[in-house]
Amino acid sequence: MKKKKPTIKDIAREAGVSTSTVSRVINNNYPVHDATRRKVEEVISKRRFQPNYFARGMISNKTRTVGVLVPSLINVFFPVVVTSIENYLKSHGFTLFLCDTEASEKEERAYIHRLIEKNVEGIICLDPSTPNILSGFYEKMSGETPLVLVNAYNEGVKCNFVLNNQKRGTMEALEYLAGLGHTNIALLRGSKSYSSALKEEYYLSFMGKKSFPIREENIITIPSGNDLETVQHSMKKVHERLLEPHPPTAILACNDWMAVGARNAVKKLHKTVPCHLSLIGFDNTIIAELCEPKLSSVTLNMEDLGRVASELLLEIIEKPSFVPQRRYLPTSLVHRESCAPLKE
Repeated sequence: MKKKKPTIKDIAREAGVSTSTVSRVINNNYPVHDATRRKVEEVISKRRFQPNYFARGMISNKTRTVGVLVPSLINVFFPVVVTSIENYLKSHGFTLFLCDTEASEKEERAYIHRLIEKNVEGIICLDPSTPNILSGFYEKMSGETPLVLVNAYNEGVKCNFVLNNQKRGTMEALEYLAGLGHTNIALLRGSKSYSSALKEEYYLSFMGKKSFPIREENIITIPSGNDLETVQHSMKKVHERLLEPHPPTAILACNDWMAVGARNAVKKLHKTVPCHLSLIGFDNTIIAELCEPKLSSVTLNMEDLGRVASELLLEIIEKPSFVPQRRYLPTSLVHRESCAPLKE
């Protein structure tokens, strides 16, 4: 038969003190005589008593827990950011509830409600769905609990955001390709991603300003950019595009997984990157280093993203009347081996 866990009443009875005295020893929030403290601590150690912090938190509203939502754990971008969040919050005494929404709007809403029911002190949502933002769902939820949205649609939305300067990163990548002589540049993007939509907007603006040809077929769209099929979808779509008339000489992919798929498409045609196609990824994950050839990629400083989101969340927790903020992080292009000057 499983041994029953001791309660605070059991500790108080054995130590010969009141439950409030035991509570004071555990919380260290009121003075207790040294002899009494030692007696209580000895009983706690002997009985291996673990305070029920969650139950206490339900009463005090301080559970020292934070919910973190991600659309995928497959895309290595998100685990790196989550690890940074966990390291920062753990150093401040918080524990994480990690939720994988699998990019489902419905699951995203359900997890938010469950986390609030668990009385978490705050929530960080990475790459949340745009429809849930446009519907007003997140504005409403931010009125119920401290909330930070990372790399999400934010125009006119009264929420707290931490955002990478994706415009700068996209423009820097495209300027680099143009400087190598490429004018027939394609964009490889996911269909439902807000960050992909932003990159497409900047891509079209860049191509127009440069008077480069804008071909509808050069916006290559795959169903999703965060699941296991990303590489396969990207390879198939890029392979088809490279077989069409006027194939692009360069591709900007909206993440590194997509760029790997594009590289595989080139290989399937018995050609090589960068001799036959220059290629740039986005996020600068470990994949960019492991690729052959090594992939040029726009770095989003993933560790900084997690840290700044955590800092902002703790500020909101400490100041409930906190005015919604937007904090922007810089991006930069990391040059590797996947780009080359256009051959005449």
